[in-house]
Amino acid sequence: MNALLPFEWITALRFLREGRLQSLFIIAGAAIGVAVIVFMSALLDGMQGNLFRRVLSSQPHIVLERPRQVARAQRQPSAGQTLLATVQLPSQRLNSIDQWQKVRDQMRTRARVRTVSPTATGPAFIVRGDVSMAISLIGIDPEQYIRIVPLHEKIIAGTFRMTNADMLVGKQLVEDLGVQLGDKLRILTAGGGNLTLTIVGVVDLGSRSANVRNVYVLLSTAQNLISLIGGVSSIDLTVDDPYAAEIIAQSIASETGLRALSWIATNNQFFLGLNAQRFSSQMIRLFVGLSVAAGIASVLVVSVVQRSKDIGILRAMGGSRGQIMRIFLIQGALVGLLGSLLGSALAWGLLLAWRLVAKNPDGTPLFAIAIDPSLFAWAALLATLTGLVAAVTPALRAARLAPVEAIRG
Repeated sequence: MNALLPFEWITALRFLREGRLQSLFIIAGAAIGVAVIVFMSALLDGMQGNLFRRVLSSQPHIVLERPRQVARAQRQPSAGQTLLATVQLPSQRLNSIDQWQKVRDQMRTRARVRTVSPTATGPAFIVRGDVSMAISLIGIDPEQYIRIVPLHEKIIAGTFRMTNADMLVGKQLVEDLGVQLGDKLRILTAGGGNLTLTIVGVVDLGSRSANVRNVYVLLSTAQNLISLIGGVSSIDLTVDDPYAAEIIAQSIASETGLRALSWIATNNQFFLGLNAQRFSSQMIRLFVGLSVAAGIASVLVVSVVQRSKDIGILRAMGGSRGQIMRIFLIQGALVGLLGSLLGSALAWGLLLAWRLVAKNPDGTPLFAIAIDPSLFAWAALLATLTGLVAAVTPALRAARLAPVEAIRG
């Protein structure tokens, strides 16, 4: 079989076999580095994905609203005059987006926008006997809205059914009012809206404040209750890339004149924390990769010194500088490849062990970790390239050795 291999490969494999202990140590070091990178990448991606889903599974990526009402002075001062006046901000009244159907259709055909759902949202009171609680009444188009907030997946009791006589309520609101499925409650609004609806489903939105506040009804029902006949208070959007939501929101605002609030703007602290976590994980991966490269390079430099006589003999027998250089480049690439394969296997085992150990008290996984084969493929490729790059300096040093001086030692 060796006869089928080029001269450089035969020599590189022989050098690795002769220094077995040295080769095993550097391969083990590379394997540990690759295992750390793969395991940490999968763990952090799973954790960030879990946090990301928890935040965005209960809200749209972008919300379009009417521009805020501003106060304007009735008279501007003329030249040489000073107008002494206190201009107070007006209260923000609940109004519909102008020509919202046109805006909805524009958003549906807009690039990078995935889902469009109009909503009618306003304050109201829910009444049981002599007890009333302030709520946020949310009128939705169920078919479109569940593509933004999967309410049907958040049902913990009852069914996902939306008619003009039905409502979905949060589990905390059910507990605070002491009601259950099938109970009928009155909804009152400041505009005189008064309607009795039946609880057909209880949802868990993952947030206590949302569970005690949000009540979902059909869009037409909310429009009648909050005196927004035929109108909507907002248009909810999801986009292909949630991390580009702020850029897309600014573009939409400049084109339509509407307020466009992205999840990044409304959850700024969370977004900054997520970015900081991503940056720190990338830096850790970088330094682990550099340590692996330094280890491979240092071992190959020692190998060049130890095998200077062998290199001199090979040069004296007609071996070119290019061949000598390729011998050590092949060694570096092989060390990186073998280390990546062993490291990937070790990382796979660690991820399987994590799945068994990291569980919630009820036995469910702490958070989902996807074992993506492409991650291992990329790790193998990068580790091989790292070994190849790390071998460049030792390979150049070996190629520059003069045959006579190398043989003399």
